[in-house]
Amino acid sequence: MRVLLINQVFYPDVAATAQHAHDLARHLVAHGHEVHAIASRSIYGQKGAALPKYEVVDGIHIHRVGKSLFGKSTIFARVLDFGLFYVAATIKAFLIRRPDVVVCFTTPPFIALVGWLLRLIKRTKFVYWVMDLYPDLPVACGVMKPRSLSTRFLERINRFCLQRADRTVVLGRCMLQRVREKGVSGEHLVHIGVWSDQSEIKPMPRETNPYRTEWNLGNRFVVMYSGNFGLGHDVDTMCQAALRLRETEEVRFVFVGGGKKKDTVDDFVHEHRLENCVLAPYQPREKLDQSLSCADVHLVSLTEGIEGIMVPCKLFGIMAAGRPAIFIGHPGSELARVLAEHDCGAVVRQSDVDALVETIERMAHDTDWTRSMGDRARDALGAAYSRHDACEQWRELLEDVVGVPRAAEASTSHGETAAR
Repeated sequence: MRVLLINQVFYPDVAATAQHAHDLARHLVAHGHEVHAIASRSIYGQKGAALPKYEVVDGIHIHRVGKSLFGKSTIFARVLDFGLFYVAATIKAFLIRRPDVVVCFTTPPFIALVGWLLRLIKRTKFVYWVMDLYPDLPVACGVMKPRSLSTRFLERINRFCLQRADRTVVLGRCMLQRVREKGVSGEHLVHIGVWSDQSEIKPMPRETNPYRTEWNLGNRFVVMYSGNFGLGHDVDTMCQAALRLRETEEVRFVFVGGGKKKDTVDDFVHEHRLENCVLAPYQPREKLDQSLSCADVHLVSLTEGIEGIMVPCKLFGIMAAGRPAIFIGHPGSELARVLAEHDCGAVVRQSDVDALVETIERMAHDTDWTRSMGDRARDALGAAYSRHDACEQWRELLEDVVGVPRAAEASTSHGETAAR
């Protein structure tokens, strides 16, 4: 089976979608399939970076096109960069050998149109992997108006792609419901959750963690937010909690990563001269177990009203590191459900700074309780959110879409032929 993945970010990028795409590609290659990926030459958050146009990594054929020319400083600049990637990715998709199935992500939005074109012209099977819902996300964040002409136009495009995909894969139960409401149901709609790799991210003892020395954390209780600070994430509540706890010597906040709202956090910390906060960029993936294990508890947030539109992947890396999480958002969202089902964290509502501060203080004072939640998080990951199990679901789905016979079926067929 020949598989094509189309996503603006891919290895060695550390963005969550790049990591998931790379994980899936490696798994498919390990099972004898030929995998190609089309991505940008740029690296998320690194200005001026230009990756090779073509290389083979872990048996994956990576085709890179264009690079960011306009940046992400304005919406107009982002649209121009997206447009260039659409054109370059479409051309490349039609130049390489016909795939049996194409998997389109949602970065940039509506790149799934390329999958539909391949399905229409080359008779390629088309799978739509919905990481975020557009235009739902910018509407929920207040960037676009719900009933504007542009919003209605983009909604039609998304429904068009969703309804023409051979399969649509969503990340959570809330997202499943939202996509059903857009006219996709039955066998065409599949829920495969996000994952993390227990073999790559392992708990490290806090006492010997090099980041505790590098960031001068000592033996303090560390509250960390790690990853993308995007438009859909509530950063105000955690910033106010850091301000409220500025005089609490035994607690430190660490904000690691990048994204649209990272500058907001950095500016807040500098403006209020918060010496209880550490600011750091994205850390290399190979050091993720060290950086995540540096914390005693992690913060994960999602602006209320965005549940089902996006599902932050960072929780599952946190669980792999054996750490609990405090989710800031709606208690009915996917991540809140995961924490409640496995008793591996806490949930506070957006803007409820009192509840967040109280939860942090309780965890800092009752370290046995905090560690026990981290242990349950690690156990839950292995039982329900492992990379191997999720990638196996993906492999079976793609083989089913293409019509690749199962190993058992193939051996039975071979035996019947031999008997004749």
